[in-house]
Amino acid sequence: MRNHPPRLTFKSETMTADSFPKWQAEMSKAMAALMKHPEKQAAAPVLESSEKKDGYPLERWLSYPLEGSVVPFIVMVPDSTSGMAALCIPGFGQTKELLASERGMGHEFMKRGVIAVVVDNPSCGELNDNGVNDYVISSRFLLEMGWSWLGLASWQDRVILDWMKTDKRIDPENIIVSGFSLGTEPLMVLGLLDPSIKAFVYNDFLCRTRERALTMNKPDKNGYRPFPNNIEHLIPGFLAEFDFPDIVAALAPRKVICTEGGMDRDFRIIGEAFTLAGAPEAFEAYHYPKYSDPKDRVYLDEMPNGIDRDEFFRLANVDPPSHGFKVGLVDKWLKAFGEQGK
Repeated sequence: MRNHPPRLTFKSETMTADSFPKWQAEMSKAMAALMKHPEKQAAAPVLESSEKKDGYPLERWLSYPLEGSVVPFIVMVPDSTSGMAALCIPGFGQTKELLASERGMGHEFMKRGVIAVVVDNPSCGELNDNGVNDYVISSRFLLEMGWSWLGLASWQDRVILDWMKTDKRIDPENIIVSGFSLGTEPLMVLGLLDPSIKAFVYNDFLCRTRERALTMNKPDKNGYRPFPNNIEHLIPGFLAEFDFPDIVAALAPRKVICTEGGMDRDFRIIGEAFTLAGAPEAFEAYHYPKYSDPKDRVYLDEMPNGIDRDEFFRLANVDPPSHGFKVGLVDKWLKAFGEQGK
């Protein structure tokens, strides 16, 4: 891995404004090959039920991404909307019902005049196995079949995203994708595969997964070196092509907000990409409150080898206890679109 850097790493020293679109196209092509999405969904989504909750409509829809597969999702419609909509993707162990509840991601968008479409991730919520949120078994079966958890998750979300563009209440040119924690991974996939998405809320810290694998390798008391990510994060060939900062850079010139920091090194690189795309103001990055003051952050060009998870988080300016949906930052960001997020 050390001797084979990702093929499509963004290199600001060689990238030009003219070559940037070609690189973006290569990024999209590589992501499509890795995700292996089916050519079409089994059937179009249908409305199952609608009710009033706290005075606003809450709809339950059923999508059919694969033959024999039913994937429910929730649509929350505010009293007044400009047509802007947000596809809300939860984190590990979270459900669409949690996101639709008071103070949940979907509910927060809905309160601000944005139609919120809230989904489950595979292996969790209504998509769990026998009442158990077991990501390991589902991920293993998918890998054995030459697919991946992220391939399935992003396909399920893509089917719902495509449906959103057909709903008359939603402006298809005014759709946000908002991902929390694990949900940022389907967000990045959709971002590379669907250029029509207007903006992205990346609610997690940003890091280089490859760097975690190479440096977060301190052995435990028994000599084992734990791999930094669980099996649901594994996509064969992914790190041979690109890493997370490269993907976020390729979203330019669309609007992106990163709400939970990371290494300023990576934000600087992404900023250079947005400048090349002619939209330096479209990318915003914020740190955890603990690291909001620049003097409190660690500045590195490379992570040291032989560290554990706690040390990695410290050096990457990550404050795990404060991990959560940063509604204050998103509220301010939405207002940049105009009244009610227009």
